[in-house]
Amino acid sequence: MIIENTQTQMRKGILEYCILCIIARGETYASDIIAELRKAQLLVVEGTLYPLLTRLKNNGLLNYSWVESTSGPPRKYYMLSEEGKHVLKQLDKTWQELSFAVQTSIEGKSKN
Repeated sequence: MIIENTQTQMRKGILEYCILCIIARGETYASDIIAELRKAQLLVVEGTLYPLLTRLKNNGLLNYSWVESTSGPPRKYYMLSEEGKHVLKQLDKTWQELSFAVQTSIEGKSKN
């Protein structure tokens, strides 16, 4: 049971960063975000994604626009706000630091 909890916490810790990275590519629809996360094997369901998107928006990191759809109701497309772009740059730096620390720790483990 401990391993599953640790794995879940590791994924949760990186999920917001991955979502911001996906949205940084351009205006993005929620189902496209889910598809990208699944492709990256960060399986996410709508019940997890939508509250995260709402929190990111409420924190001023995202904006959205409604776009009419020819095949149904209008779609909400997300994009980074200026604050979101700033935060993403900071998170990029943090990711580089963490990645280096983890890689260094892994390499040290294999030498023993």
